[in-house]
Formats: sequence, C-alpha cells, structure tokens
Amino acid sequence: MNIQASEARLQTSAEPLHTCRLCGAHLKHNFVDLGMSPPCESFLRADQIDGVEPYFPLRVMVCESCFLVQLPEYVSAREIFTDYAYFSSYSTSWVEHARRYCVAMKERFNLGPASLAVELASNDGYLLQHFLPLGVPVLGIEPAANVAREAVAKGVPTLIEFFGVDLARRLVAQGKRADLIAGNNVLAQVPDLNDFVAGMALLLKPEGVITLEFPHIERLVSENQFDTIYHEHFSYFSLTTVDIMARRHGLKVIDVEELPTHGGSLRVYLAHERSHWADSPAVAALLEREERRGFREMTVYLSFGERARRAKRDLLAFLVTAKNDGKTICGYGAPGKGNTLLNYCAIGTDFLDFTVDRNPHKHGRFTPGMHIPIRSVEAIDEAKPHYILILPWNLKDEIIRQMRHVAAWGAKFVVPIPFVTIIDPEEYPS
Repeated sequence: MNIQASEARLQTSAEPLHTCRLCGAHLKHNFVDLGMSPPCESFLRADQIDGVEPYFPLRVMVCESCFLVQLPEYVSAREIFTDYAYFSSYSTSWVEHARRYCVAMKERFNLGPASLAVELASNDGYLLQHFLPLGVPVLGIEPAANVAREAVAKGVPTLIEFFGVDLARRLVAQGKRADLIAGNNVLAQVPDLNDFVAGMALLLKPEGVITLEFPHIERLVSENQFDTIYHEHFSYFSLTTVDIMARRHGLKVIDVEELPTHGGSLRVYLAHERSHWADSPAVAALLEREERRGFREMTVYLSFGERARRAKRDLLAFLVTAKNDGKTICGYGAPGKGNTLLNYCAIGTDFLDFTVDRNPHKHGRFTPGMHIPIRSVEAIDEAKPHYILILPWNLKDEIIRQMRHVAAWGAKFVVPIPFVTIIDPEEYPS
C-alpha cells in the first residue's frame, strides 16, 4: 500500500501544475489533447523548411470552478503577435461585418465627434476605418507593427502596444477615456485575462460600453470545432464564464447577441456595475440555456476529445480513399484553424498538392509543420483539382460563391468540420 501511494505521488508530481488564468484554481481536467503542433501563423519561407521548427503541446484544459476552457501559455503572446501574418481585411465578409457593427454602435450609443471609440487588437484598421466617415474619433491598439502600419496608412491612429492596466493608466493620464471599447476575437488571445479586463474597466467612461466578440464554446462543442484551438487562442468562453470574469472587475453583462461569425460567436456588452445600463432579458436566457445544456457541469467538457478523434479518422478515411482512386486534392485558405487541422491529422503534400490564399503575404510560403506550399487563388484554375478542401470552413459560403466556376471541370468542395461533407458547387444555393 505504501509503495502504491509513493508511485501515485511520483506520477502526480510528474504532471505539470497549471492554474486557471481567470480564477486561479488548480486545473485537473483535459478538454482535448491535439498532440504537438507548431505555432499556427509561423508560415515558412522556402529556405526554412529544412530547419528545425518549434513544436508545442495543444493540450486544452477546463477549470471546474469557473468553467474556463484554456490552453496553458506554451508560447508567449509576444512571440506570436509581434510580427503577425493575419490581416483582417482580406476577408470581405469580415470587413462588411465590421462596417455594420460601426453603423449599429454609432446609432445605439449616440456616438459623435465628442466620443472616443477604441479597438483592442485593431489589426489593419479593418473596423475602425468605418467610424471615420461617421465622424467618430478612434484609437486602435495593436501589438503587431506590420499590420498596424496598414491601419495607419488608412488614417486610423494606432498605438503599437499590448493592452493592459499599464497602458490604460497612461491613456487615462493623458485625458483619454473610451465611450466604446471594441474587442473582436481578442479576448481568446490574452494570456493575462485579469490584467486585460482590469485595463478595460479603467479606460471605460462611467457610462461607456465594452463589446467583446469571441467564438462561443457551446458552438465549438456542439459542432466539433476542435480546429479553432491553436496556441494564439489561450481561452475559450461561455457566457457563464464571461459573467464570472466581468463581476471580478466591477463590470456587468448588459446584453448578448449570437452571431454567425467564426463558426458561431457571441457579442457580449459590458458596462460598469454602477452604470445606468439595465440587463437585457437575452443575458438571463442564454445563461439559463448554457446551464440546461450542461456547461456548468464537467461531463459536457470531458466528452469532447472523442468527437475530435472521430473527425480525424473521418477526414483521413476520405483523403486516403480519394488518393487511392487517383484524385487530386488542393486546399483553399491558410488560416490558423487549418494548420491545427493539418498537423493534428498529419495531412501533408501526400494528400494536398498545395493550398491557396487571398493574402499575398502568404504566397510562396509553406504551412507550419506540414509544409504545404501556399499559392495564389489562380493556382486552382491552373491545376483543376478534383477536390478542394476548405480550411477556413467558417467562410465556406463566401468561398463557394467566389469559386463556383470550378464546377466547369467537375471539382467538388470538401468541408472537414464537424465531419466530412462533400459539396457540389452546381447544387449549392447561390
């Protein structure tokens, strides 16, 4: 008995000790383990593909106290975001989403020349540019200098810094406080959540509003979106967890909207607890739904790993059969989620001849880990593959509309999530 107890202690001590980045509780439970993978945006030049690539675990854990699904900080945010390969403006649907947001926020919150709209992780100015013709002063905060330069060229004032309490204090000392703080798909990318949210609370005017958009963990689970997990996404949220997070910093959730973006997202509205804003009935309704569907219990989280493994087998079975039948396959897109999928499933050039992307910054490079060459979209017309694997599946409608002409040579699209689906562009709704 003593020997067994000693062995158990040794096994426990060999496990890395991780604590929840929101509430500090000890993390004991795996959500999903996607093996080892390089950082998803570390695209390689041709002279780099024979070099050594860093690989890090993609082991995601879940906190049984606040239900935050989270990836330990295997790669630091500064390594990921100082020079960044993702430019938001290359998705026309995303830019249009941002434009509609700006118009709606101006009207809803009566923003004008005396207001200040701040976006955190403002990227290449894809969103704030739309406030300029509306007469609303803006400030972007973006740590990646290469994409921030694009924003400045569009006339969007941008600070090249990481956001947190320190920067918020400096801005307040300069007399800058925000009527609106926007954070689109940034909350997941913040390793120090408490510093980030405390900074927002400091920067926000007493009656100001924060909007945060992020993929909803409920949709990630229900639609098997395991490929949305990568090293730059440190956290995955339910409204339940965001409500806990807000209360820790003197904020309250006043409204929530469900959006179709990124496979199913939430737009959450936060305000100071002492502000005049009342809670929308939508908040209580979604909190109740999450509880009813098990997101305040561990079972729903702990069963997710097997669904990811099944999707991997499903995709590989299709690819093996197609290649054995002499079919040619290429990819469309080189998004972060695609690199998680390719590395988890070990899909290299033995399956995909190449992939294409609209972002010219990626052309001539190779995907991390699997080293699939990235070409311009026109390469599909030249190669005329039998199948096109859509890696940014959240944009499948946009992509199929843009590429409907591939039906001329009988090509079909393959969507890998939640499980393999084959789409004939001739039969797809326009």
